Amino acid sequence: MRPPQELHRTAEEPTLPAHRPSRHSGQVVALPGQTRSRPSPTGLERFNTAPADTAERALIACCGSHRWARRLAAHRPYPDLASLLAAADEAAYDLTPADLSEALTREPLPHIPADAHSAAHTALSAAHAAYEARFGHVFVICLDDMPPAETLDQALAAIRSRLANDPEEERCLTAEELRRLAKGRLTRMARTGAPL
Repeated sequence: MRPPQELHRTAEEPTLPAHRPSRHSGQVVALPGQTRSRPSPTGLERFNTAPADTAERALIACCGSHRWARRLAAHRPYPDLASLLAAADEAAYDLTPADLSEALTREPLPHIPADAHSAAHTALSAAHAAYEARFGHVFVICLDDMPPAETLDQALAAIRSRLANDPEEERCLTAEELRRLAKGRLTRMARTGAPL
């Protein structure tokens, strides 16, 4: 058995320091001579920090209403994509008939694959002309979830079906399709690394 004086440490004896987490815990630390590369900002981060006029131009490309674009740009920053999309929905539901008309004048015709038969392009052109003559604005449809091979058939079927609508019913459907298109475009803008 050891003598009692060996069982207790004295203040002069060295001890190991308690383990403390480094101030760099959880961080990647660059070694001397190395530089840490910062990840590229996301589209949403760039949108949140862009000058107001740049943000509005990016928004106009998503939905052609200036009031809608100004409203979304004014409420930045958005913490995440879901918040941006919720704000876009709210602003879209508040579009006046004049705002909707303004957005429709900037809306391109639905994209049709270039390899589609010329007869299909002719049929679609005729359907678009009939639609514009009936409703006074371009035909709008969101085909984001549609496989590219089915877009032509879907667009033709939808335009022929919607020609039977009364103008007020079609105005509501058009506003909904425009809202869906804007959300898809905003999502792509927020997720891509392309500059605004």
